[in-house]
Amino acid sequence: MRRRFGWLLAVLVLAGAGGAGWWWWQDRADGADPSAARDQRQAQGPQGGTQAPVAGQGPGSGQQRGAGGARGGRPGGGIPVPVTVAEAAQRDVALSVDGLGTVVPLESVVVRTQLDGQLMEINFREGQEVAKGDVLARVDDRTVQAALQQAEGKRAYDQAQLANARVDLQRYQGLAQGAGVTRQQVDTQRAQVAMLEAQVRQDEAAIDQARAQLAFATIRSPLAGRVGIRQVDPGNIVRGSDTNGIVTVTQMAPIGVTFTLPQQELPRLLRALAAGPVPVETLPGPGNAPTARGTLLTVDNAVDPTTGTIKAKATFPNEDRVLWPGSFVNLRLRIEVVPQATVIPLVAVQRGPEGPYAFVVKEDRTVEQRPVTIGQMTQAEAVVQAGLRPGERVVTSGGLRLSAGTTVALGDDAPPARPPGGRRRTADAQPTGGQPPN
Repeated sequence: MRRRFGWLLAVLVLAGAGGAGWWWWQDRADGADPSAARDQRQAQGPQGGTQAPVAGQGPGSGQQRGAGGARGGRPGGGIPVPVTVAEAAQRDVALSVDGLGTVVPLESVVVRTQLDGQLMEINFREGQEVAKGDVLARVDDRTVQAALQQAEGKRAYDQAQLANARVDLQRYQGLAQGAGVTRQQVDTQRAQVAMLEAQVRQDEAAIDQARAQLAFATIRSPLAGRVGIRQVDPGNIVRGSDTNGIVTVTQMAPIGVTFTLPQQELPRLLRALAAGPVPVETLPGPGNAPTARGTLLTVDNAVDPTTGTIKAKATFPNEDRVLWPGSFVNLRLRIEVVPQATVIPLVAVQRGPEGPYAFVVKEDRTVEQRPVTIGQMTQAEAVVQAGLRPGERVVTSGGLRLSAGTTVALGDDAPPARPPGGRRRTADAQPTGGQPPN
């Protein structure tokens, strides 16, 4: 076992030594100057003696100057700094403000019974979309039906008495012309007719009340919306004083979103409202929810003094049910548009002791540190009011290594060629194998 281990160790040592030697030889061969070896052979001549230098091959020959030119060929010397650039563009810039809002329904009703009694039917499914007037539930109405019939019977009785009193009044009025009855009897009968007429009207009111109570036994949806989870099952006694009610119906489309903005944005917000509809859109959140677009509805009539914010409300069609009541959403309001502005990426703007500036790339691939005047800014762009013209290129990355006059290499420049072996060759390098050309 020990002998096998010793042989294995010896083989590994020999392999490592051979690999190191081969690497050293290749590195020496790649670093050798073929032109220098050729000059030396020519100087020695065929007999190994010394030969006068050939014209054009001395110390000042172009081959040696080529090596020096490769080291100092850049204007100003040094390696160009790699950067990325972007062109200053001219276009309309939409300015916006962002806020956090809460989705609220425009209408939401807790459906409660107006008639106390036993719940007999539930005519909806939880989560169902219902229309206004759809029957949701029914309450036991037998007591109300009996009260309605009683009121109708009382009215018929009073109507019969009223008809008899009117006949008596006509009779008394005829007798009064022949002095058959006194005037007092006629007036008393006239009052009796008026009393019975009032009683009939009271009976009709009682009938209307009984009919209304009977209508309350059938519970209908007060609006079009989505039914929530029901709070009571058929067979239970329901009352109008129940806190949870039977179910909640919430309008889903259209829907509203309330949000707050700093009070400093109030003047711009009011100007935007006065100019026309203010577009509002939601920003993508968790789950990659699609963007919903709506308009600003109104701004509250007072600033909250405790937070210094103003509350506003926007409406969304929400036909695809993207927004859900009670959820939080990020909003973006476009409240102003700067026409035909010169725009550059925000990352191209740097700050110095004298104010903002940008590195401008000139035609000779050198940079100029140019002061700029910055106007409105978005999350990714800045409006340049002075200092730049549309079409000029500004540095967007790599600016920390730049100064005025620095030569740069743009991101779209082609990289230097490399040989198949992975080593970069100089301009005057020759292949190591074979004889150099004459």
